[in-house]
Formats: sequence, C-alpha cells, structure tokens
Amino acid sequence: MNDVNVLLYISMSLDGYLAGENDDISWLDAMGKEGEDYSYAAFTKNIDKYLVGHTTYKVVKNLIGEFPQSKQYDCYVLSRSKSGKEDGVTFYNGDIPELIESLKKKGGKNIYCDGGGQVVHELMKHDLIDEYIISIIPTILGNGKRLFLGGTLPLNIELVSSKGYETGLVQNHYVRKR
Repeated sequence: MNDVNVLLYISMSLDGYLAGENDDISWLDAMGKEGEDYSYAAFTKNIDKYLVGHTTYKVVKNLIGEFPQSKQYDCYVLSRSKSGKEDGVTFYNGDIPELIESLKKKGGKNIYCDGGGQVVHELMKHDLIDEYIISIIPTILGNGKRLFLGGTLPLNIELVSSKGYETGLVQNHYVRKR
C-alpha cells in the first residue's frame, strides 16, 4: 500500500499573495491559455481527497455557482462554525491533525490542499504538508491575503523541479525533507 501524502497545489503572486483585497482572484485570469493546464491533469490523477478553507470554498462557489471539486473528490471544507455535509462536501471544524490522520488511514490516493492561507498555516504548524507545488504568477499585488502567514517552525524542503511556462508562470515543486 502506498503512503497517502498531503500535497499543496496552489498559485501565488510574485509578492506572495493568494488573493487581492476582498478575496479578488481575477488576476489569475491572465494565466488562462487555451490548451495549457499547468500540469493540473497529471497532478490530479493521484488525488482522491480535497481539503480547502471555508473562504476559498465560498469564493469558488460564488464565482461559478457550484463547487466542482465536490464532484471529483472526497471534499473537506475547514470551517470555524459550520459542520455536517452539504452539496457533496463535508464541513469540518475539529482538530486538523486528527482529520489528516483519519484521511491517511482511509488509504487511497493523496490529499490535495488548495488553501487558503489559514489552512496552509495550520497544516505547516503541525508539519502535515508533504509536498508543495507552488505556481508563481508574474504579477505583484502589493496587498491582499498571503500564502505564508508566518509563525510556524522552520521546515526543510527540497526542490524537485521547476518549470517555466510561456505565460510567465513558474511552477516549483518541493518535497518536505524528513
């Protein structure tokens, strides 16, 4: 049986932001190029569980009217106030390390984490992220919501690959050195 890992696959601006002010992610549209998926299809072949924060969930749902990940994966939305199941997702407000442990015990494929910053912070605080796949978008937002919030222990990571794309996006893939 293969190990189940937690993989962070996410984009950020050159200055480290996930979203602009008021959760604006429209700046990501500049990376849209017909036929280019930035290795997303290959990445998702080894995923069957999806973890995201409540704010990111709401932004996606409000933007497109649904949450498409709920049709693809076993979805968990981390929320401080909401719990239970709704529209194909499980809202979770318990202990994050316990959730990750239970998802790993289920076996299967890997766990895809898609942010936001608070979720990444909590996972890093407990050293739960095994791989970081970070796409750096060639724009400077100057303000907004940061990917890395600080306040965690130093973690040693190793660069596995770095790939530049025609759009200017650079995708770096790191693994946690243990």
